[in-house]
Amino acid sequence: MIAQRLEGVGASETLVIAAKAKELKDQGIDIVSLTIGEPDFDTPIHIKQAAIDALNEGFTKYTAPEGIPELRKAIVEQIKNDLGLDYNWKQVVVTNGSKQALYNFFQAALNKGDQVLVPAPYWLSYPPMLRLAGAVPKILNTTPRQGFKIIPEQLKKAIKPKTKAIILNSPSNPTGATYTKTELEALAAILEEHNLWVLSDDAYSKMLYEDQPFYSIAKFSKKLCEKTIIFNTLSKSYAMTGWRVGYAVGPQEILTAVGVIQSQSTSGVNAIAQKAALKAIIGPQACVRAMVKEFEQRRAVGLEELSKIKKVSCFKPPGAFYLFPDVSKYYKTRFQNRQINTSEDMATYLLEEARVATIPGKVFGADKYIRLSYATSIANIQKGIARIKEALEQLQY
Repeated sequence: MIAQRLEGVGASETLVIAAKAKELKDQGIDIVSLTIGEPDFDTPIHIKQAAIDALNEGFTKYTAPEGIPELRKAIVEQIKNDLGLDYNWKQVVVTNGSKQALYNFFQAALNKGDQVLVPAPYWLSYPPMLRLAGAVPKILNTTPRQGFKIIPEQLKKAIKPKTKAIILNSPSNPTGATYTKTELEALAAILEEHNLWVLSDDAYSKMLYEDQPFYSIAKFSKKLCEKTIIFNTLSKSYAMTGWRVGYAVGPQEILTAVGVIQSQSTSGVNAIAQKAALKAIIGPQACVRAMVKEFEQRRAVGLEELSKIKKVSCFKPPGAFYLFPDVSKYYKTRFQNRQINTSEDMATYLLEEARVATIPGKVFGADKYIRLSYATSIANIQKGIARIKEALEQLQY
């Protein structure tokens, strides 16, 4: 029998849909995939060379569960330079991507019935991982008018005696919403009054456009800094998704507990990947800037193409590499014998009829939308959205 903790918890929907799109492609079907959040750039050569060097030098043994010291030291140095925050390198745990860092934290810090505030739209893995820890996700819905960000009044009302943590993902997956300095200061003023963990998911912190700076909520209060955990990954910024290197940084006591969870589960991250990650952090950063510049161009193309579709509106994302168009005005329509009532219906229709793979907004807690990743070529973006436009125009009320 399957454990009760898995009731209502399935596989990651983005990976499932991306795999289905790949399967269709492998069958020779012309599919445009706008699904997975994975940069289509190759890992920069100097990072790959560091892995080759590590392999040739025989750096292939177990490492400490928390990660090699030189990588942990490089991480705290980067955080100091980027965010102005000081940490000891022993306050870092290197993990198999930031997803494992979050999972480890939930297992280490939360008890059955603890409530965690999750602004929606949210990264789809937050609620399942919380449920696996016995915790209860409390969803805080946001709107495009709010910039898909929670506001102080909303936060005040949401905090209850059982509330143990809040997740802040900025820039956000799936919307690209990004909190400003002023907005974070206002939220920090409220959070200072409560004994909550603040989980700062910074996976897209380097994916910001129009020269926007990135701010961490931990910067605005010493008291809050002592309750904030920073989660980040090298996957997006350095095109290292398959290398599986992320990390958690925060107060020593809870990070020690996170390390214990890791030591009893996966142990340390792949040794060669850690050496590559070290080079990514201490090496030249021009590769990151070049990717961001290209993503900014793709964002502009995607928004322009979506603007050509009647009845579809789309928030302009300040960061990340996703578009989150509202397609709900095409709900309660049909194509032949197919009825479109939900984002899942829409995503299925677009895949089977338009040959475009998208992610239904329902899995992010926002059923009016679909998510399009522009971590692909401009040609694919144009082709995919043109197909979406044609498919939507075929729907009848």
